[in-house]
Amino acid sequence: MRCFGVVEPGKKVGWFEKPVPEISPLDALIRPLAVSPCSSDVHNAFHIGAPAILINRILGHEAVGIVEKVGSMVNDFKPGDRVVVPPVTPDWRNKNIQGRYHQHADRINGSFKFAFYIDGGFSEYFRVPDADMNLANLSEDISLEAGLMTVDMLNTGFHGVELAEVEFGDKVAVIGIGPVGLMAVAGAVLRGASEVIVVGTRKNCIDLAKIYGATDVVSYKDGDIAEQIQGLTNKAGVDKVVIAGGDDETFKSAIKMVKAGGTVANINFFTNVDNLSIPTLQWGSGLAHKTIVGGLCPGGRLRMEKLLEIIRYKRVDPSLLITHKFNSFTGIEPAFNLMAKKPADLIKPIVYV
Repeated sequence: MRCFGVVEPGKKVGWFEKPVPEISPLDALIRPLAVSPCSSDVHNAFHIGAPAILINRILGHEAVGIVEKVGSMVNDFKPGDRVVVPPVTPDWRNKNIQGRYHQHADRINGSFKFAFYIDGGFSEYFRVPDADMNLANLSEDISLEAGLMTVDMLNTGFHGVELAEVEFGDKVAVIGIGPVGLMAVAGAVLRGASEVIVVGTRKNCIDLAKIYGATDVVSYKDGDIAEQIQGLTNKAGVDKVVIAGGDDETFKSAIKMVKAGGTVANINFFTNVDNLSIPTLQWGSGLAHKTIVGGLCPGGRLRMEKLLEIIRYKRVDPSLLITHKFNSFTGIEPAFNLMAKKPADLIKPIVYV
């Protein structure tokens, strides 16, 4: 079968051939209907130290598809079912899954398997482990586009809001309003935030942030973002910060803008930096009760089913994130290149396989 992925870790992506995957009794073989490249695909290909296990590794962890074949022990899915596939697909029979975070059952981020530990969805067929626990049906009343944007973008953005523990009336800052940050805006509003201040510069992202409920916009082009947010909040700062983009300086700004007793929740993938710095004074010399937390989005069937119900009842429409469409399997390559280059008019691409 034809596949797109990492040809030379850290240097080259492209097309190659691989056999159709074999499946175990618990697995399913999926034929993708639509996929979407992600910034994490770019990170896996170019920014994580070029491990040898990525040679000829198929990329892609955002997919909706049709069940082609199931293993003998799969009970709840059958060939022909339309399904969404979460990016985090744990081994639910690993004893460490009984710990608090299934995302890290065997190692840090170890349940984020696609495109790193196992081949992803940028292929004619791909394998989903433990299908009964990791797939979710995509009903006909939910669009392919909304389903695809749910698996990672909505999932991750909402997880940032969960990590921040946004409560009714909280003032929230969302740093970075790409697709994940935009979903954090929507999630903060659903959680009852009052003022939602977004940090971003691209007009289409700002416009969509306002549709999702942003009340104020801050741009790094206008000066220090922490100082601007302090100004908007009468020097009080915000209750919660969700970091959905940026670098070490962004991280320090988040600590500065959150008030004592507040929370900074990170869902950004930091690369090319060995350490993140905490500004000591604004951390109250370590005594300001500012909580700093970060985490990989949850995975599994139940998580997907709950998020799809939010869409079914029209609480949020993640399909608005899609700005670029490609109508053939070969569109995976230009869509990936878009995510690597991030032109100003891009929010998220979709490839109809």
